[in-house]
Amino acid sequence: MASNGSYSNERPSSGGDAPEYATDPASGSFFHSDYKKHEDLKQMLDSNKDSLKLEAMKRIIGMVAKGRDASDLFPAVVKNVVSKNIEVKKLVYVYLVRYAEEQQDLALLSISTFQRALKDPNQLIRASALRVLSSIRVPMIVPIVMLAIKDSASDMSPYVRKTAAHAIPKLYSLDQEQKEELIHVIEKLLSDKTTLVVGSAVMAFEEVCPERIDLIHKNYRKLCNLLVDVDEWGQVIIINMLTRYARTQFTDPNADDAGEESQNKPFYDDDGDDDEEDDGEEQKKEEKTKKTYTLDPDHRLLLRNTKPLLQSRNASVVMGVAQLYHHLAPRSEVMVVAKALIRLLRSHREVQSVVLNCIASISTLRKGMFEPFLKSFFVRTSDPTHIKLLKLEILTNLATETSISVILREFQTYISSHDKEFVAAAIQAIGRCASNIKEVTDSCLSGLVSLLSNRDEAVVAESVVVIKKLLQTQPSEHKDIIIHMAKLVDFIAVPQARASILWLLGEYSDRVPKIAPDVLRKMSKTFINEEDIVKLQILNLAVKLYLTNPKQTKLLCQYVFSLARYDQNYDIRDRARFLRQFIFPSAGLENSKLAKHAKKIFLATKPAPVLESKFKDSEEESSEEGTSEEDDSSEVEESSREESESGSLESDIQELGERKGKMVDTKPKNNEVKKSGKADSNETSEESDSDEAEDDSSEEEETDSSESSSNDKRRPPVKKLHARTANDDNPTPEPKPKSNLDLLLELDDVPPAITPVLTPSLGGFLTPLSASVMPVTSASVQPASPSFIPLKTTELLNKISGRGLHVLSRFTRSPHLFSPAMVSVELTFTNLGTEELKDIRVSQKTLPAGMSMHDFATISVLPVNATLPGTIGVDFNDSTQPVSFTLAVGEVQHNQVTIKAPVGELIRAVTMPEPLFISEQSKLRGMNEHSAVVNLLPSCNDQKTVCQRVFEVSNVAAIPSVDSKCLRFAGQTLSSKSLVLVTIKILENDQANISVNCEKMVVGSMLLNEIKSHLRD
Repeated sequence: MASNGSYSNERPSSGGDAPEYATDPASGSFFHSDYKKHEDLKQMLDSNKDSLKLEAMKRIIGMVAKGRDASDLFPAVVKNVVSKNIEVKKLVYVYLVRYAEEQQDLALLSISTFQRALKDPNQLIRASALRVLSSIRVPMIVPIVMLAIKDSASDMSPYVRKTAAHAIPKLYSLDQEQKEELIHVIEKLLSDKTTLVVGSAVMAFEEVCPERIDLIHKNYRKLCNLLVDVDEWGQVIIINMLTRYARTQFTDPNADDAGEESQNKPFYDDDGDDDEEDDGEEQKKEEKTKKTYTLDPDHRLLLRNTKPLLQSRNASVVMGVAQLYHHLAPRSEVMVVAKALIRLLRSHREVQSVVLNCIASISTLRKGMFEPFLKSFFVRTSDPTHIKLLKLEILTNLATETSISVILREFQTYISSHDKEFVAAAIQAIGRCASNIKEVTDSCLSGLVSLLSNRDEAVVAESVVVIKKLLQTQPSEHKDIIIHMAKLVDFIAVPQARASILWLLGEYSDRVPKIAPDVLRKMSKTFINEEDIVKLQILNLAVKLYLTNPKQTKLLCQYVFSLARYDQNYDIRDRARFLRQFIFPSAGLENSKLAKHAKKIFLATKPAPVLESKFKDSEEESSEEGTSEEDDSSEVEESSREESESGSLESDIQELGERKGKMVDTKPKNNEVKKSGKADSNETSEESDSDEAEDDSSEEEETDSSESSSNDKRRPPVKKLHARTANDDNPTPEPKPKSNLDLLLELDDVPPAITPVLTPSLGGFLTPLSASVMPVTSASVQPASPSFIPLKTTELLNKISGRGLHVLSRFTRSPHLFSPAMVSVELTFTNLGTEELKDIRVSQKTLPAGMSMHDFATISVLPVNATLPGTIGVDFNDSTQPVSFTLAVGEVQHNQVTIKAPVGELIRAVTMPEPLFISEQSKLRGMNEHSAVVNLLPSCNDQKTVCQRVFEVSNVAAIPSVDSKCLRFAGQTLSSKSLVLVTIKILENDQANISVNCEKMVVGSMLLNEIKSHLRD
């Protein structure tokens, strides 16, 4: 009765809480709490009808599942624990498991009911009662729970025994003094031969007594044999436990293996040392060799029974087996794991992240394991940043003398991405490859130097930081690079890059004695506006220059130290006070030891930095932990996830505006790259062969590689590259021959825009794509006149900024006389001022790498209110990046103007037969195809209007089609002459399916967006 009274007292209190629900700011459609609804539920639970109680419990469990608070119903629910209806009782137990810990006092009132339920004929009721009992975390009932666990561990039902195993960790966390009794129960459960119980028993063992390895000895073979039939999460727990067990109980099969290469050594490799070693030492070596190649039968049993689990659908099981093989299998057998891990890369991003962390860790020790699957780690444009960074890390770890050319070709395409963090990591990866593989150090260094001419300041800044690290290996051979970097101080604003340049100048000031003092002079002017990291390097530069060239730099040093003395940052002030004593000692301390040894201190030779994988240390730590009895499986996975989340790089590259001023002229290098087609073609054919071999080795991996790799089989013979080189529009003298690696990273002619992921078979940006990918004869594809001439003009220069000169621009879609690859832009000059304008011309051009421009004819005189036309030609290199140039008027006036071409103006119209259109379209599938479905405007309900809209947005020609519902358009990019194929299928309900096929992925994607917006607006 007392309990009933408590229930009756609960009702008005819950009713009094109703205003709180109404005013609760968190209440809403999802977390809505209705007083009347809860009152109805209580009435239904008090009903004598089981159907009403069952309906009420279903609604309550639904509330719990949705995250709503149902704790105020606890008194009404707990009364029904004695219900004779099995369905009601099961739902009551589910509710009590959720709220028993919060409402302990009320739950204790039903202890006797739970104890009676432990003897219920229904196994589900017995298991639920035990689950509720173990969820009531009150020390007072520990003996009752212990007795219940002991009884349930001997239950006839495997399900109840499984529940008993789950209850053991709960009781242990409540009262650890029960450990010895619980160990006896665990020992009993471990001997269970039912697959339903074994996984939970091992979980209880890992939670309560992981150090009691002796409990596993007698059950080891049974666990190995039952492993395949256990449920997936039980397999994960057992595999991790057996991995720890085997690492502590079996001899490491690779303990005497010197490394990855040792498996290829002859068996009697150490016979040559017989003369130097006595018989005893030789006998020991033979015993070690036997241990290396002879596995214990139980060790072999574990490897044999876990191998089938590599095909499990559960990624965690595959990862567990991969970890087991990595630590326990002989080096020659570990290769089977690679294919399974590659298969997991098709899973969700979260799984990809964990798997890639695992592969990155393994690849630091086993490069050859993943080398056949190199293309699976090529970055896709759709990958999130942390996945891109992990793939970069793996590619860098896998780089060898044989694969470096393929990997560097991949890296060069990544540099033009819009993802700043990814670009920085790609440049750092190039630096690591150059540091680790001496054969490509020079070519990588020259490639990074060419990146210093990139228009993206983040790219330039990161290149400077990496070049600084590489130059420390051989500074004497690269004086020109140091000079080049010194000139960049005026343009680079990223603090880390500026600091790196200043450090280089200070460290190697003796090699640039004329430039370093001048840089210090410039830095002293901007000292107060610099970041702290730059200020510190300015102080270091001042000290080093004073020690090597005191005549020229003494006054500058004094000035810089005076500024630093009053700096706002105390670190700068302290550093200045500290360094001053070396070069400007206080009175009476001129002959101190600090002043005498200043040169030895500051100009000492610094060791070159070692660029290593961040996963290397974590792998060594995990290997060391494996010798202990601690289970490192969860730690490895935990650390891997933390690394994936915190995968940010050391340098924080900020996205800043465009660089001002001139960029270094790189045209000679562009010509060299254009002439390199022949050399690259040989390398391309070799790489294609390797790609085919790789496809034969793994069918699964084929779809994981970049889309470009799937086109390898339809590539025409690479011989066609020679024709392109021979017929170059601008023939230049034959440069001295270079190796393929020297040509890898000369990226001056690469537009810094997002580019497709290119496989090595394409040859990167160095192979002329139009020759190799589009084997279309001139007879089949014919230029066509524009179907639409745009009349819209854009204001380049207004009369206020131009001091009376007003300039408009218009794209004419007509071929430019200077070069067919140039876009023709008509400029209209109008003098709206009060004086005539003389000598209007282009004085200075700032062109991104790979672009060129032909000036308009100089306008000698432009009278007041007069208008004159002019035409310029711009080769945008199939990029939508703007072109900037200066319009000069006379000798005084200079105006900076910028022209940016819409993507549709980078195309010229061509015609072709419909069968050829369909044939070429089939070759440009996958990543080269972009499609979307749009809702057409009411005004676009006929084909003529749709065609007109397409012609307005892009310079393409209509292709006659047999299908009346399908519109086809064709064009070619002006620079590379890559086909642009547009297909529009008119669907029902005023919808259209638009697809754009183009080898230039960026052009195709942007053109699709332009057409979509034009048909919808």
